[in-house]
Amino acid sequence: MTIYEVGPRDGLQNESAVVPVEVKREFIGRLAEAGLTTIEATSFVHPKWVPQLADAGELLESLPRVPGVRYPVLVPNERGLDRALEQGVTDIAIFGSATESFAQRNLNRTVESQFEMFAPVVERALAHGMRVRAYVSMCFADPWEGPVAPEQVARVGRRLLDLGCYELSLGDTIGVGTPRHVEALLDAFAEAGVGPDRLAVHFHDTYGQALANTLTAIKRGITVVDSSAGGIGGCPYAKSATGNLATEDLVWMLDGLGVETGVDVRSLAATSLWLAEILGRPSPSRVVQALAKEI
Repeated sequence: MTIYEVGPRDGLQNESAVVPVEVKREFIGRLAEAGLTTIEATSFVHPKWVPQLADAGELLESLPRVPGVRYPVLVPNERGLDRALEQGVTDIAIFGSATESFAQRNLNRTVESQFEMFAPVVERALAHGMRVRAYVSMCFADPWEGPVAPEQVARVGRRLLDLGCYELSLGDTIGVGTPRHVEALLDAFAEAGVGPDRLAVHFHDTYGQALANTLTAIKRGITVVDSSAGGIGGCPYAKSATGNLATEDLVWMLDGLGVETGVDVRSLAATSLWLAEILGRPSPSRVVQALAKEI
């Protein structure tokens, strides 16, 4: 089982105050020490849109690399790719939308024209030997359009994979999905010729369904799960999106199932408590709260 840690990027991008670069650097270092081997470090999005990650270049220049740990970076367009190449990044991710409303708000594009933007990014990245992951957002419902048909998500997701991405992360951006929705979505991808080996899941815990949805996905063959240490995060373009699935909660469940992750849950919880103190609010993770008195 692979845990794709998104706290430093998807978690911190939604903070109202900018977190100092030295805190971000220590946060990423602590995550690696806890045993996480894929840590999404930052994003090369324009600082006007996500000022919390305006220090991406400075962070990567000073970030110690741990052997065996991958540090992917979100890249929205070719300019972002240029910056990633300048920093020697080896793993990038692109971020697409399954719905027109979110594509317009997040990318200033239509669903169709987003592929025109992503195609040269993926082509150039692959030519430079990079690994490219794709996210697709609003996989279950959109705050402006309502429920999203699984077949619609599968069509968009298949096209992102066909660009050359090795993996597609399915995002429940506003956290309304349930296990039944997860099964329907995975069925739609299977009908589109995409198996669980090409997919990952990314759940937000708005209605407390993230763990149940994750377990459903795992039972259907998914082996890559996105999560955020301490459950921090959201989406700056969808205000109804709350925190991500907490990595500690995920690890606790997987440990109980006998699934090997290589992550020390207590070390990770200590990191989330440290970060919560800096952010000035308690972690929403149930496991972090339960272990707090032991750490």
